[in-house]
Amino acid sequence: LITDNRALYKVFNRDFSNGYLRGDIHKDMFIDNPRDHSIKQFSGLSSDSVNIKLLEDKNAYYEDKQEVITRVTVKINKLSIEKVPIRISVSGKLGTPLILSIKTPDRSFCVSSKTNLSKKNKNSTIKCLTYNFIVGKLRALKDTAYTIEHLELENLQTDLFLSFKEFSLIKKDILSLLTGSKEMMDPIQVPVLKKTAPIEKKPGLGVLISSQKDVHLCHKSEARFFFQLPNGFQDKISEWISLFSDNPQLTPWFPSVLMGENYRAALSFLEEVNPSCIVTDNTGIAYEAYKKGIPWIAGPHLNLVNSFALLCLRQSFNCSGAFVSNELNQFQIKGMLPPENFRLYYRIYHPILLLSTRQCLFHQVIGCEKQTMDDACIPRCDRSTSITNLKNVSLYIEKTKGNYPCIYNDKNFLNTQIVNDLPNMFNRFFIDLRDIKSQTTMGMEKSGIIRLFENLLNGEDLEKELNHCIHPTTHIQYKQGI
Repeated sequence: LITDNRALYKVFNRDFSNGYLRGDIHKDMFIDNPRDHSIKQFSGLSSDSVNIKLLEDKNAYYEDKQEVITRVTVKINKLSIEKVPIRISVSGKLGTPLILSIKTPDRSFCVSSKTNLSKKNKNSTIKCLTYNFIVGKLRALKDTAYTIEHLELENLQTDLFLSFKEFSLIKKDILSLLTGSKEMMDPIQVPVLKKTAPIEKKPGLGVLISSQKDVHLCHKSEARFFFQLPNGFQDKISEWISLFSDNPQLTPWFPSVLMGENYRAALSFLEEVNPSCIVTDNTGIAYEAYKKGIPWIAGPHLNLVNSFALLCLRQSFNCSGAFVSNELNQFQIKGMLPPENFRLYYRIYHPILLLSTRQCLFHQVIGCEKQTMDDACIPRCDRSTSITNLKNVSLYIEKTKGNYPCIYNDKNFLNTQIVNDLPNMFNRFFIDLRDIKSQTTMGMEKSGIIRLFENLLNGEDLEKELNHCIHPTTHIQYKQGI
């Protein structure tokens, strides 16, 4: 139970110790708004004598809530987005330091140069201290909560010179005093990454499956097959170990969320199977693979969008490859520079996951015969439905055995253009053939779909045929980017 409700915590702590809530810990997951209705939800679980105390806790909860709202409202009303005006007076003459007097509505201070002012040589191209020069050097103030209301140069002798470096130090002192920081740091110089040689070999095809009935496809294709492991890993740990031991051609694909016993079961799986390579969306599994010396690929849910993220994974955790985010457009992907001997992957066909949650999404949509969510829901529940939002767009709710409920886009993602748009960049393109329902339908069996994608990667012009066979689809992310 995760709660920021102090009154609920007291009730839960008392009733759990007395044994009232055993087997009903997940009941709040059926509620649309657990925070405001938690007291009401738990009030039906106890005897009348306890409900009297619950009513008192409920009143205390709403009093605390109103107090927080009032306190936050007062603080918000004190905030202002208006910039604070400052007045700057510049003074100095030949042979003396340059002095800038800064005055704000509530304080004033002076900043001076470490060196003295000198006379500008008539034949020199160096700029002297003029109004435009000083305003330009102080333009960094625009990025703070302050703005220059008035700049006065009446006490500054003309045709004087101060080095750029010295004036930069003055600017840093002003910014430090105005913002309250100890020192203004210079912008980080982004290092230039080396461009690796283009990939001469044609990209291979990767196929993601999640059902044991699809394992036979491995024997009918030269594609590399990956098996999606569930979130509820523990219940069938021996079955998963046997599956990968009997089918070494399968590469395990770990989900992004593995908690408690399921995470520990995944570690036991790594120890027992010791696969030659894995794909993982879970950084904990990635770290364990790194420690065990197992080559690992960063999955698509890590949402990698720049070259430095790839470099970090390579240098810090010996990552062997990564999926490039499907949210990038052609121009953004083209600018990514992988490290040396680092493989890039891209999903050209897959369902679009919008949300994954441990809460039950079916109780309020299509109903459920259970009154509480128990430990059997995650490993045994298998159902799906659709909902329509206010924009009249359908969304699909999917719950498979061993996995958390998910919401998917109405159309699957299909991007065959990238194969020709960015040649010699990716080592492997992936297609997701898991049985996830959406409006997208396939006009032939999975083995036929795999052959079409293989022929596409071999250079055949099959874009129209694939888009006709798999429809409706979308690749708006590839056009828009981020």
